[in-house]
Amino acid sequence: MTEVTYFVALPFDVTDGSVVVGEPIECPSPATAIDRAQGLWKILGHTGAVAFSRSGDPATGNFSDATVLRKFGDVPDDLSAL
Repeated sequence: MTEVTYFVALPFDVTDGSVVVGEPIECPSPATAIDRAQGLWKILGHTGAVAFSRSGDPATGNFSDATVLRKFGDVPDDLSAL
């Protein structure tokens, strides 16, 4: 079993009154994921963004729960689906 950690920036927007998740962006490090999430929110104008990490074994598909590194703007309170 080879465990890897993915770092991701994930934007959120509001469509028809509901918060929707945008396309996740894989990043090479936690700092890059945080910077990218902040840019998605502050520069590109998404409603909010989250930087998170997730570890697991891609061969088996077993992954631990996501760890939120940082939130920006308006994001759902329940991020358990990450």
